[in-house]
Amino acid sequence: MEAFDLRHHGDTEVGDGLTDLAVNVRWGTPPPWLAKRLAASLGDLAAYPDGRAAREAVAVRHRRPVDEVLLTAGAAEAFVLLARALEPRHAVVVHPQFTEPEAALRDAGHAVERVLLREEDGFRLDNAAVPEDADLVVVGNPTNPTSVLHPAPAIASLARPGRTLVVDEAFMDTVPGEAESLASWRHVPGLVVLRSLTKTWGLAGLRVGYALGPSGTLGRLERAQPLWPVSTPALAAVEACCSPSALAEAEQSARSLVGDRAHLVERLGRLEAVEVPGSPAASFVLVRTPGAAAVRRRLRERGFAVRRGDTFPGLGEDWLRIAVRDRATTDRLCAALAEVLAL
Repeated sequence: MEAFDLRHHGDTEVGDGLTDLAVNVRWGTPPPWLAKRLAASLGDLAAYPDGRAAREAVAVRHRRPVDEVLLTAGAAEAFVLLARALEPRHAVVVHPQFTEPEAALRDAGHAVERVLLREEDGFRLDNAAVPEDADLVVVGNPTNPTSVLHPAPAIASLARPGRTLVVDEAFMDTVPGEAESLASWRHVPGLVVLRSLTKTWGLAGLRVGYALGPSGTLGRLERAQPLWPVSTPALAAVEACCSPSALAEAEQSARSLVGDRAHLVERLGRLEAVEVPGSPAASFVLVRTPGAAAVRRRLRERGFAVRRGDTFPGLGEDWLRIAVRDRATTDRLCAALAEVLAL
């Protein structure tokens, strides 16, 4: 099997005063009202974290019983818990996608089969490519790095008796109306949905997310967690970000993102050597351009950090991922990219 650097992530691309187009966290976050809530929680640090209110807030937000919610130290922790708590005989990860699920499974000693979606199909989900005997299937929606939003019924149809179907929805709140989310689909057997507060609310440093799914499965994951895995400030963030006003703000952000993303795609489309496959639906776009590694280095020289794509199974050295930013930043990036491609 071809080797990929599954532990490479966008945060290693940034720094040195570069304009960050490599990490998909919403620009200018966390908002002041959320920062104030987090600061207020510091007065409670002497007590051990009590996650009951935060767990209830998530349950109400997704119309589930409390025992179908598990709070985690970021969605990334959930991948580790799944790898430690489950004993899959045939684990499948649908690529290209976030590489941490496969890395966690391999670290736990599990063999992993890769199902590679095809560029010529726009990286759309091909259910027939997933082996029938797979008892653990992991897929992202919308998928990082392809920015493809798969139809919820198509993903749900991957469910089988005896199969755990894990759907990474870390970027779903960047989609208006959270179209195609499975977070509230309680009728799908074996479905586990992972969510993150990192992207929309700018909380990567706080490490906060949650899993939704059958109480029995989540109970196994919880037993694999250390005691008090989610900090008091992170619990405060969960409650705050599940409030009606926060959900309305997230929805407005997602709607604004649509226009900013369309502007980025249109500007990239003016560049003859750049291709944007499919119809991007999240807070980033995947692009193909010859010699992407050299392009990325030259963009860094001009002050821009973009995410290399060759660490994602199913992609190669001609791919880059670019975060959606405001239109002025996009214009500056595309002007620099035009210069680089002209060399």
